[in-house]
Amino acid sequence: MPLLYELLDYNKTFVENEEYKTYVSAKSPKKKMVLVSCMDTRLTEMSFKSLGLKNGDIKHIQNAGAVISHPYGSTVRSILVAVYMLGVEEVVIMGHHDCGFGALKPEPMIKEMKKRGIPDNTFEVLEHSKIDIKSWLKGFESVEDSVKESVRKVYEHPLFDNSVPVHGLVIDPENGKVDLVVDGYEN
Repeated sequence: MPLLYELLDYNKTFVENEEYKTYVSAKSPKKKMVLVSCMDTRLTEMSFKSLGLKNGDIKHIQNAGAVISHPYGSTVRSILVAVYMLGVEEVVIMGHHDCGFGALKPEPMIKEMKKRGIPDNTFEVLEHSKIDIKSWLKGFESVEDSVKESVRKVYEHPLFDNSVPVHGLVIDPENGKVDLVVDGYEN
């Protein structure tokens, strides 16, 4: 059975058995925090459990590397919505050790894109449109520096309320140990 149909079959039982009742919560987070973390599967539950969080406590945004790549991208927009519309009073950017995005090299990914049918002229159009695809697909060398840079991009955003602390953390996906990289209370 294809994965989608397997998931939908499970969902039918989930709803019929009222298992959803365990997860019902309010739209606004109880702890008034938004967490930006990596989409790494090891962090799906680890990032919550290691900080003592449960469903409904926070707003959670996940993307590759927990990187704020553009000040007007969807991640920053989501942070702003959380702060201005959902009562969030603190922001946490949490990267992690052994991050696949950190090691990402653009050339192998572009090669894979071409192998799957993305034509060469697409990359030429992007280049002529002043989109540096290689920079956009490049990872980072230091997770700590990446977290610091993402914190800076949020905190210095012209639409961001600077009374809201922006913290930077790095988690070890093997054991859940979290290190403080940026203490937003000190800004």
